Amino acid sequence: MADNEKVPARGLHAHGEDRPRASLRHYVAMGRPDHWIKHIFIVPGVVLAYLSQPEDPGLVARRFLIGMLSACLAASANYVVNEWLDAASDLHHPSKSARPAVTRRLSPWIVVAEYALLATLAVVAAGAVSRLFVFCIAAFLFSALIYNVPPIRTKDTAYLDVLTEAVNNPIRLTLGWAMVSPTTLPPSSLLIAYWMGGAFLMAVKRFAEFRAADVAGSLEALALYRRSFRTYTEPRLLIAAFLCAQMAAFFLAVFLIKYRIEYILSMPLFAVLFAAYLNVGLKPDSTAQKPEKLLTEKALMGVLVLLVGTLALLTFVDVPLLDRLTDPRILSFELG
Repeated sequence: MADNEKVPARGLHAHGEDRPRASLRHYVAMGRPDHWIKHIFIVPGVVLAYLSQPEDPGLVARRFLIGMLSACLAASANYVVNEWLDAASDLHHPSKSARPAVTRRLSPWIVVAEYALLATLAVVAAGAVSRLFVFCIAAFLFSALIYNVPPIRTKDTAYLDVLTEAVNNPIRLTLGWAMVSPTTLPPSSLLIAYWMGGAFLMAVKRFAEFRAADVAGSLEALALYRRSFRTYTEPRLLIAAFLCAQMAAFFLAVFLIKYRIEYILSMPLFAVLFAAYLNVGLKPDSTAQKPEKLLTEKALMGVLVLLVGTLALLTFVDVPLLDRLTDPRILSFELG
């Protein structure tokens, strides 16, 4: 049987006798190394912490390398849990039905051992960075259990699935921050902005999945793949994405004004970035369904590069006139 063949539902519920046994490469694939690109969200935490509290570059580089290794191992541990527990539901997804947990017979003992090994190595590596980093890695691992493991399994509850999956964003931000400043935390306004920004990304991802299933006439299969889609509709998902974008913009503005007023000039580009991502989500067979493929979206990446360049410029350019924006002023007007 080819790796990309779908397995009849009975195969998953009859102990998988009709599926070939998994090999080492299938267990490795469960860790999804190709998804490590999502840890790009760690980098802003590193940059912001370094700008606010400069540290020895050599020490930061060492912490960064070890920290990224720890984060990647923790992510793979989370993916192993996700794939193992989602095997029955992934069967109903057009692309995820090709995952090893669906197409192959896996040993529960090997899966548990793989998760334990990856999680343990992640925590051990985190210990070489800082205590705060260990706490964040533990939170990252715990969030996956809340998201995937019954009876809580928040991924099956509409809206809560978006919020709990997005909580990995502020965790990643703090991971980056802890690589530079292990004794402080990022500003709460930035953490909330990062969380709501991630929730926006997740809501648009759900929207893209819903539209693709609607076009293919497979909404029933989509609801079998994930229970939350029994509640979702296109308007509801768009409204959720809009609300998250508004919340992200508000807390981002609070952070920018409070910590460096010059950054407020970048807000239009943040708005364009959100719009560009929504545009990606509106495309047929959108890459928003597979965030690891977003690097192929040239327009989106172009806006992101422009935004990063603008923020870099505003880091070193002072605009004294902007300080007046924080002073409460009421314009007077008198008729002669």
